[in-house]
Amino acid sequence: MATINELGEMAIKDVIEKYPKIGEVLDKHEIGCTTCKIGICKFKDVVKIHYLPKEQEEIIFNEIAKILKQTGG
Repeated sequence: MATINELGEMAIKDVIEKYPKIGEVLDKHEIGCTTCKIGICKFKDVVKIHYLPKEQEEIIFNEIAKILKQTGG
């Protein structure tokens, strides 16, 4: 199973392609990675660069971890 840390160095476009539900989580939290035409930000930086409150970051990462667990990464 993949972990958030293992995906960290991947471009967000590649992460969303492999795990579309991660894109849905980001959309839900108004992080526009799914509509970005470039998509080269590293997955590990995506939440950080949007300057979200720590609590919201934790919620996002927990939701993503749940997706990875469900899909068997």
